This record gives sequence, C-alpha cells and structure tokens, in this order.
Amino acid sequence: MNTRELTCIGCPLGCSLTVSLNTDADGSVEVISVTGNTCPKGDIYARKEVTNPTRIVTSTVRVNNGTSPMVNVKTETDIPKNKIFACTNALRGIEISAPVKIGDIVLENVADTGVNVIAARNIMAK
Repeated sequence: MNTRELTCIGCPLGCSLTVSLNTDADGSVEVISVTGNTCPKGDIYARKEVTNPTRIVTSTVRVNNGTSPMVNVKTETDIPKNKIFACTNALRGIEISAPVKIGDIVLENVADTGVNVIAARNIMAK
C-alpha cells in the first residue's frame, strides 16, 4: 500500500489530503481511503487525481484584424493531464480573424479528446 499527499483544490479551504492506494501489476490504481478532507469535494478530488487526473488548459492564439493581437482561449472542459502538451502543440500557429466572441470554437476536438478549445474573451474587428 502506498500513500500520496495532495492539497485539495475542490473548495477554498485547501485541505491537506492523504490518499492510501494500491497499485496493481498492470498499473491500475485502487483508492483505499482518503483522509484530511473537511467536505465531500476533497474525497472526490483525491480519488480522481490519483486515478484519472485532468486539467483545463488555458492559452492564447493570434487574432488577425482585431483590436487586440491575441485572444485568451481555454478548453471547454478538463482534458486528461497526459494530453496537455498535445493540446498546447495543436494551438501553436493557430490564427483566427476578428471579430471573436466568448465561447467561439477556436479548435474542435483538441488532441482527440472530444473537447473543443474556445475563446475566453471578446475581440472586436478593427
């Protein structure tokens, strides 16, 4: 049995969590217990983080003919942590034209995750 120490990001408290787990020969992880959480979000976060960690990716892309040369973008939902570099590489070199509205799809199905990258800011045309 192994343990992992985590800081919960499920709520503003930032509880120190201890996760007890077993790792099978095939690499699969079984969570035995989670301690240190003061709310149910801590238990949910810890179990997900040690078995299937995911993240929302934020970045920027170039905007042509806009009032700003760049726009903030993000994944619509979280993607597997091991796909982050593939996501950022897929965004490299992308250019879009103004106008851009919050929620516009900048890149569909990034890194074969089924998740779109969307604009996180409005950019008006010049």
